[in-house]
Amino acid sequence: MTMKSGMSKIIEPFALAHVGLVVGDAGGTVLPDMTVLVGAHGRIERVSPSFGTPVPDEYRYLDGTGKYVMPGLINAHTHLFSQGRPLDPRMATPKGQRIIAAMVHSPVGKPYVNAVAKASVRTLLESGVTTIRTLGDIGYEAVALRDAIAANEMVGPRILASGPLMAIPDGHGAPLIALEGRTPQESRLHTRTNIEHGVDAIKIAATGGVTDSQVRGEAGSPQMTIEQMRAICDEAHNAGLIVAAHAQSAEGVRRALKAGVDTIEHGSRLDDELIELLRHNPNALRGYSALVPTLSAGFPLHAFSRDVTGITEIQAENSKLVVDGMINGTRAAHDAGIPVGIGTDTAMTFVTQYNTWRELALLVKFAGFTPAEAIHAATAVNARILNVGASTGSLEEGKAADMVVLDANPLESLATLAHPALVVAAGHPVWHPHAKRFDDIDRLLDEAMERE
Repeated sequence: MTMKSGMSKIIEPFALAHVGLVVGDAGGTVLPDMTVLVGAHGRIERVSPSFGTPVPDEYRYLDGTGKYVMPGLINAHTHLFSQGRPLDPRMATPKGQRIIAAMVHSPVGKPYVNAVAKASVRTLLESGVTTIRTLGDIGYEAVALRDAIAANEMVGPRILASGPLMAIPDGHGAPLIALEGRTPQESRLHTRTNIEHGVDAIKIAATGGVTDSQVRGEAGSPQMTIEQMRAICDEAHNAGLIVAAHAQSAEGVRRALKAGVDTIEHGSRLDDELIELLRHNPNALRGYSALVPTLSAGFPLHAFSRDVTGITEIQAENSKLVVDGMINGTRAAHDAGIPVGIGTDTAMTFVTQYNTWRELALLVKFAGFTPAEAIHAATAVNARILNVGASTGSLEEGKAADMVVLDANPLESLATLAHPALVVAAGHPVWHPHAKRFDDIDRLLDEAMERE
């Protein structure tokens, strides 16, 4: 398969022929010797056996013999403000966040934020991610990038942008990536502000978190009332938007689900009541809720000592309280048939923009998934959860040409996903993708996975 380098803003019709097609279903179906035709509009025109599939003369021919193609990865929980190096705990305090917030919203800081977000989006794409949902932005930089991609000003993944999240004063994520509200009405107005800025999703900080915790027990401690969250959900649902909730305790999950959130981020141990609320949630937009566990964010805090992660003693203790619950809840949701999506919480400590594939490996190692189920979660299940299943998540005629070409079968080794041979986003090829990597972080994560 001869390819040039770089990204192309021009969609040239092409045929990817004689390739093994990893369907992305939970059963792990692989179709041998297939051809995928992609038209100038960036959509898939045909998927069929290579024998008997005519390739129009004007289509570029790519011989995929020995390679595999699968739907592009979807990362349902990203942040674009950092690349995954350890976060400075001094800057995670409310005072530290206010200092940074003042900087990044200044005339000098805004261009920097935009540049970092653009680099993050490019890294995600070059690692095989063709759709992302951001869940906590500094401002509306993700909205601007989404619009630039849609206008063909740049090549990038499909972006579902959240804008700043909803939090209580000095709550999780506040004030750096949050709009702070004290009452249901204030929270409703903040939600309306995000909607007016053109966001595609809304996020709530239902409980405290680990990364900015200042006291023992803060992570998972409920912060926002059901009434506040209900006001947010009602406003978002009226606009057709799904709502995500950061929730790291059973009580936090319960309150968020009763308020009507559509996805639980991180999660906790799940009892029968919570399983049933996820399965049948009358207040959610679609009558059910899903779990996006983000094991990638919890694993480094569990696997490494404080001198490696740089977190405080309090943050380390809080992580112990929530990480086991995240893993237990993920396994329980999987066993119960609850939709479990793939999201990594990029930009957190040791959660790089290019390692989405590691979340799949963590689900296999700790939560009882098969490799096929993990790939299914990162493609079709995520597409359903994010309401983009009509456009992406599988390689079918009429859908966007979002796909990853690999040198080996990912069902046999998920690590194959770390180095895609070709990425295609809505028909735009990324030739010889090469994401900038942190070898020291990757080495530590590899070693930790071997130890566990």
